[in-house]
Amino acid sequence: MPPFTTVAAYAPPGVGMLAVGVVAEVFSGVAPGLPRFDFALCTDRPGRVPTDLGVPLTVDHGLDRLAAADLVLALPWADFRTPPPAAVLDALAAAHERGAVVAAHCVGAFALAAAGLLAGRRATTHWRFAGLLASRHPDVAVDPDALYVDEGRVVTGAGAAAGFDLCLHLLRREYGAAAANTVARDLVLPPHRDGGQAQYLAAPVPEDCEDERLAGVLAWAREHLDQPLPVAELAQRALMSRRTFARRFSAATGSTPHAWLLGLRLGRAEELLETTDLPIEEVARLVGYGSAAVLREQFVRRRGVPPRSYRRAFTRVP
Repeated sequence: MPPFTTVAAYAPPGVGMLAVGVVAEVFSGVAPGLPRFDFALCTDRPGRVPTDLGVPLTVDHGLDRLAAADLVLALPWADFRTPPPAAVLDALAAAHERGAVVAAHCVGAFALAAAGLLAGRRATTHWRFAGLLASRHPDVAVDPDALYVDEGRVVTGAGAAAGFDLCLHLLRREYGAAAANTVARDLVLPPHRDGGQAQYLAAPVPEDCEDERLAGVLAWAREHLDQPLPVAELAQRALMSRRTFARRFSAATGSTPHAWLLGLRLGRAEELLETTDLPIEEVARLVGYGSAAVLREQFVRRRGVPPRSYRRAFTRVP
């Protein structure tokens, strides 16, 4: 199935204004490597739709837009404990059955669950309501910690600003890292947060790390990915013991140094595969892997395809 180009976001009465802003920012603009998306908000009855802030929103389209979209987004709403009308649930189920990607973040996941789209699947939602989702839908494997969970044509995300992570992941998955990173830069967001990263962090992610010594070491590591970068060396550069470094790193990022470096190396490899014609062996060297075989192993394990297949799908070289 080709990448999505038509996007419909369902905005129920009481829709979250933050969520509307998130999807509109990501899918209404134009960025290099991306098409001009046919984006529309839709609702049960077109017209003035109340929002969670009390400010009405004018929505021109009805549920028929869900029947024509490649990507369908179910936005969170204030009264999520009450399932959407049957017509909405039927439209969501029908969109999935005909092959559309159906996604939701925050309590929008409750709409997907009510439509039966999460049954037998992993899913996430805002950590505060993960227990409620699990108790109401015991056939759903709810992960209360994940930023987003990708189950192919059904994708769910965590609460509030994690909607950006979900949308950027979808862009990255369908159009490649370079295009998604361009959108992230325009929105002044971190280029990529892995779906397995914890929802709640005690401090900002590495790009905005408040720990000056730690931030300096992480910046240095980004510029030296072609080197081995053992944790002991990073700790030494931060003037910390290895144990203290690991503890402070986890507190600041919600991840381990090893996992963070792995994500960084693979992300850089994606960009090089998309934007250059360097041999795979050279890409492997530049991101710190000893050989093309090691890069291939990690790429297949984490991305599901070998580097050459990824390059064919997402190359930006003229």
